[in-house]
Amino acid sequence: MKTIILVRHAKSSWKDSSLSDFVRPLNKRGKRNAPFMGQKLKERHIMPDLILSSPAKRARKTAIVIAKALDYPKKKIKFKGKMYHASERYLVEVVKNLDDQIETVMLFGHNPSFNDFANMLLKKYRIDNIPTTGVCCIRFDCNRWRNVRDGQGKIVFFDYPKRYTDTSA
Repeated sequence: MKTIILVRHAKSSWKDSSLSDFVRPLNKRGKRNAPFMGQKLKERHIMPDLILSSPAKRARKTAIVIAKALDYPKKKIKFKGKMYHASERYLVEVVKNLDDQIETVMLFGHNPSFNDFANMLLKKYRIDNIPTTGVCCIRFDCNRWRNVRDGQGKIVFFDYPKRYTDTSA
């Protein structure tokens, strides 16, 4: 079995309009939601064999915070420049080229590519939007990453911070 966990970066700040998209930091909500979702992943006993992240500041920070919650060593996180503005086809190539010793990979990045990638991989499940700090876990019934195929993934879980917000108040 091979497992891909997609994590969209936490909510970023638009306060300083002079900043480029690449260096936008997390806002207050993002700084709160990243460790919260890290804790939720820890409760699910998630431990990736590899974390790959976009190097954009908001994705990088989200990856570091969640890795810390999972006791995954920060120095083992790999930042891939092309994951910033990556196409779903690029993400497929990243996955297909993983070492088969890796069972679970966690990717940190951006929409719309993560949403499109998830929907491309999934068999009988459609995601309208992976919200900020949203996590989508997809499993494949294969032993080699090169055998991961479009439409063959099964959803394990789809989680995001607003699921835990009391909207009745």
